This record gives sequence, C-alpha cells and structure tokens, in this order.
Amino acid sequence: MNYSQQRNCILEIVMSDPIHPTAEQVYEKARLKYPNISLGTVYRNLNQLSEHGILKKICSSYGSVRFDGRTDAHFHMICKDCQRVFDVELGEMLGLEDKLMDKFGFQVSEYEISIQGVCCDCKK
Repeated sequence: MNYSQQRNCILEIVMSDPIHPTAEQVYEKARLKYPNISLGTVYRNLNQLSEHGILKKICSSYGSVRFDGRTDAHFHMICKDCQRVFDVELGEMLGLEDKLMDKFGFQVSEYEISIQGVCCDCKK
C-alpha cells in the first residue's frame, strides 16, 4: 500500500478518535485539512486500511460501519439506541484462539465479538 498524505490523515483521524467514527465522520474531519477530499476517497482508504489490518472495521446491524484504530485483542459494546461503540476488555476471553484450538482443534484466523444492548446514557 503506497503512502499518501490523505491516507495518513484518514488514519490519524481514526487512531485519535475513541468513538469509532463512521466514514462520514472521518470525511468531515479530513475536509478541515484537505477541503477537496472526496467521500469516495475516504471510503476507499478506510477499506484499504482495514483490509491490510491497520484498522478494524466494525459492522453492526444497528447503524453505519465504524472504524477502530485499535487492532489488539479487545471487544465492543454497541448501543442499539445511539449506535455508539465502546471498547471493552474481557480478560477471560483473551486467549480465545488457543482455547478453541485445544478444545475443538479449530484454528481461528480472525474473530469479532460485539455485545449489543443499551448504554447507560440511553437508559436514562
């Protein structure tokens, strides 16, 4: 994957944004630095970055696709009301690949676990 200033800007936006932004949110921020950037360019770069494992793509049945700058082992809680995505650490789930290999002989290539429900702000 070739380097470009626009791609680097898109990557920096996602990496520095803990809310797991949508492509449209990344686009709005990228336009501040690159006013002529297109939404298509943002989508294309986000998809390439996720295909190369530099970003994670988070798909939800509740809302838009979101992007995560964290590629380490962690999980997500997704609010069905506001569609916010929260990182969550579940220590007992770490090492899941080894557990599945030991118990079932199943070699995991990748996985995504998301917990869906209603966040504390929306419950109020």
